[in-house]
Amino acid sequence: MSNSDLHAFTPLLLLAGASVLVMLLIVARLSHRVIQSVSLVLFLVSFASLAYIRNVLPYHIDPLFVIDSFGVFMMGLIIFSGLVVNVLSYIYFEEKEEGPREYYVLLFLCTLGACVLAVSEHFISLFLGLEILTVGLYALIAYLRKRNHSIEAGIKYLILAAFSSAFLLFGMALIYLQTGTMAFADMAKAITSGNVPPLFLTGLGMMLVGVGFKLAVVPFHMWTADVYQGAPVPVTAFIATASKGGVVAVLLRFFIMIDGFRMEGLELMLICIAIASMVTGNLLALRQNNIKRLLAYSSIAHLGYLLVAFIAGSAMVPHAVSFYLMAYFITTLAAFGVIVVLSHREADAEDLSVYKALFWKHPVLACILSAALLSLAGIPLTAGFTGKFYILATGIQGGFWLLAFVLVGSSVVGLYYYLRVITMMFSGAHDHLPEPKEKHPVFLAISMVVLSMLTLMVIWLGVYPEGMLSIVNQFHLK
Repeated sequence: MSNSDLHAFTPLLLLAGASVLVMLLIVARLSHRVIQSVSLVLFLVSFASLAYIRNVLPYHIDPLFVIDSFGVFMMGLIIFSGLVVNVLSYIYFEEKEEGPREYYVLLFLCTLGACVLAVSEHFISLFLGLEILTVGLYALIAYLRKRNHSIEAGIKYLILAAFSSAFLLFGMALIYLQTGTMAFADMAKAITSGNVPPLFLTGLGMMLVGVGFKLAVVPFHMWTADVYQGAPVPVTAFIATASKGGVVAVLLRFFIMIDGFRMEGLELMLICIAIASMVTGNLLALRQNNIKRLLAYSSIAHLGYLLVAFIAGSAMVPHAVSFYLMAYFITTLAAFGVIVVLSHREADAEDLSVYKALFWKHPVLACILSAALLSLAGIPLTAGFTGKFYILATGIQGGFWLLAFVLVGSSVVGLYYYLRVITMMFSGAHDHLPEPKEKHPVFLAISMVVLSMLTLMVIWLGVYPEGMLSIVNQFHLK
């Protein structure tokens, strides 16, 4: 590997080195506070290194990786998500019975796996990144092994991941059999003439099934809510953001490089998945009394919204997907951050009754959660509205009016359960609220500052999205 390759690989090398360094700190028997603080600095350094490599873009590390503006943007979102999860993890794990120090090693490895996915252009690097991400998540989901549902959630995710890997690998094998290559660009050359071979289309279909399990879209969403409920809250936030973001990034790059949008059979399959995800996700969320399960079904619906832009296949697709992912990431992190702050040693703050009259006891937390839920609902002047409008415009430009109507209709249904939580926080008497458990004041203050910044970003992207749109509009995947 040349010096230029190492330069382009700096963020990934820093994440890998950070996991090793944290292991050494654990061997030295340092405290949780020291390890968390060092991990926070390492995440900041990894995030800052993205600016260091911008002068070499785009950079190909043949045949596995391409470091381009889209890949760097997605790595930035993923590392930023890991950074926020790291900040929230201290106050969540400090009171827990399990030693939380090894948790940070797994967090770095999962972030590394998601970043590898974001810059992959080859089946080998795709599968490598996916397994690094997935194997770490097995342990993170079941980390609080003495909790109810924790081991159950870990086993269920293990089964889903096994199904996903099996379908994904078999689909890759069929595509390799047909094309004789595992590089995305070479596949495009192998199928340029005439119709798409049935074997290739079958392989793509099986790969979509595998990716469907990873993204938890309908009909591959079984046990998604159970995993969200059983995992520690910071881990759930990571699954909902960075984990899915890496998979969406590599899937988008793959489809653009092989021109998969022109394959009619595949397009019909994606349309059915998108409609089913939008409708089913919102309907299942209506009667949930557990906020983690509610956000799980909400994430299914949001992946359906994202597929509306994905299916359009126009030049706007990378731009719309990138902006929507950013809006969704910061909104979801803010929502789960409030749950982290309200959770205590014995149980997570997941029952909706915990949020009754929250405004009268914790007005700042109630406002942060309200802004996040309004953004998820797509209310104007929030990032969610701008992202959803961009998705809708992309779908309409591609002529997919049915998807556009389903998106609007299902979003109206989704308003009910978001507003249900918001009205609950602003109603009732304040004397019904239990006293919160004591948390470390410094780290609690840091967490509140981070959540406030996320809320400001949600509002800024809704009121003034031009700056971010000018950045994402420069992305070109080929």
